[in-house]
Amino acid sequence: MKHRLLARLACLTITTLAVFASVPGLHAENWPRFRGPNGVGVSDEKGFPATWSAGDYAWKTKLPGLGHSSPCVWDDHVFLTSAEEKGRTRIVLDMSAATGKIRWQRQVESETYKINPRNSYASATPATDGKRVYVSFGNTAEYLLLAYDFDGKELWRYDLGPFISQHGSAVSPIVFEDLVILGNDQDGDSSLVALDSRTGKLRWKADRNPTRHEQSAAYATPILISGEGGRQEMILNSQYDGMTSYDPRTGKKFWYADVFPARTCGSPVFGHGLIYATCGGGGNGKLLVAVRPGRAGDLGKSSVAWERGKELPYVPTPVVHGDYLYLWCDNGVVSCVEAKTGKNIWTERVEERTKFSGSPMCVDGKLYCVSEEGDVIVVAASPEFKLLGRMPLGEGSHTTPAVSNGRMFIRGFEHLFCLEAEKRLGTGPK
Repeated sequence: MKHRLLARLACLTITTLAVFASVPGLHAENWPRFRGPNGVGVSDEKGFPATWSAGDYAWKTKLPGLGHSSPCVWDDHVFLTSAEEKGRTRIVLDMSAATGKIRWQRQVESETYKINPRNSYASATPATDGKRVYVSFGNTAEYLLLAYDFDGKELWRYDLGPFISQHGSAVSPIVFEDLVILGNDQDGDSSLVALDSRTGKLRWKADRNPTRHEQSAAYATPILISGEGGRQEMILNSQYDGMTSYDPRTGKKFWYADVFPARTCGSPVFGHGLIYATCGGGGNGKLLVAVRPGRAGDLGKSSVAWERGKELPYVPTPVVHGDYLYLWCDNGVVSCVEAKTGKNIWTERVEERTKFSGSPMCVDGKLYCVSEEGDVIVVAASPEFKLLGRMPLGEGSHTTPAVSNGRMFIRGFEHLFCLEAEKRLGTGPK
C-alpha cells in the first residue's frame, strides 16, 4: 500500500508539472537570436496591450551611436550592437532587462564603407547560448565574428575576410548546440561557417556560389527544421544558391531548390511542412515560394507547393501563426493567407506615409511591427482583419521587437524602450 501511494503521488506530481509547463505564458522565455527561438517570430507570452501611452513604458534608455540590430535577451541581460563615426567604432552593449541600465559597453575599432541608406553599421542581431554572446560586424577589409562572456570580456574573434556588397553587412549569427554559425553570402568569396562556440576555432566551412560574385549578397538568417526522417536541417536562402538545406553539425549539403529570381533579404520561416521565403529588389517583394523539404540533391521547381507574386515583403520576414501566413510588406500593406494553400484571406494597407524595415512579431495572437517613422502598429493575427493600435515611439526605427520574460523591447534610433506585460509581477501598463 505504501509503495502504491508513493507511486500515485509521484504520478500526480509529474502530471501537475506537465500541465503547468504546457500552459502558455506561465514559463519564462529567453530571446536568444534574431526573431527569438529558432527565428519563428512568435511568442505565447500574455498580457501585452494593443494600445499604450508614453508613460506606460517601464523604462527607456538612451543608446550610444546608431544601429538596426534587434535586442537579444537572456534572463536579465539585453544585448545590442551599435556604431559610431560611420562605422569606425562598433559597439557591443549589455543592459539590465529590469532597469535598462547599461552594465557594460565594449568597442571594436573598424572602418567605414558605403552601405545602403536603410542599412546601418550595426544591423546584425547578437545571439547567445546563455554562456556567451556572439556578434558580427563587417566592412570591406574584414568580416568579424566575436564572442564575449556575460561580464564583457572578449573571448575570441574570427575574421571571415572582406565583406563586399554595395548594401553592407547585416546577417545575424545563430547558435546550434556547441556551434556558432554565420552566413556570408556577398559579392566576393561567399561561405557558410560554423565555429566552436567556446574557442572560436573553425569546425566546418561550406563554400557558396563559387562561380558567381557580382550582386550575390544575401541577407537571410538561417533557421533549423525537422526534415526527412526527423533529421535536423539548417535552411539558408540566396538568389544564386537557392533554398539550401545543410547538416548543421557538419556543413554537408542535403538538398537545394533553385527558386529565387531575385535577392533574398527576409529570412525563411517553417510551418505545416513547408518552408516559406521571399525575394525581391528595389524595396519590393517579387516572389514568395512555399517549398516542400526533400531528401537529397536538386529538388527542382516541383518542390514548390504554391507561390505568390503580389503584395509581398522584401526586407520584413513573414510570420506563421496557426493556419495562416502573415505578410507585412515594406510599403505598409499586410496580408493574411492560408499557409497550406496560399489562398488570400485579406489584404489591407495599415500605413501610407512610410515604409517598414523591421519584421512583425506575433505575441499572444497580435502582430506588432514598427514603421521607419517609429509607429508601433498592432494588428490581430486573425482571419478577420482588425487594426488594434498605433503608438508613436517619438523617433524612427528600422528594428524588429523582442519579447522575453514578460517584457517587450522596442529599439528606436536613439533609445531602447521596455514595455512590461500587464500581469508581470503585478506591474505594467494600466
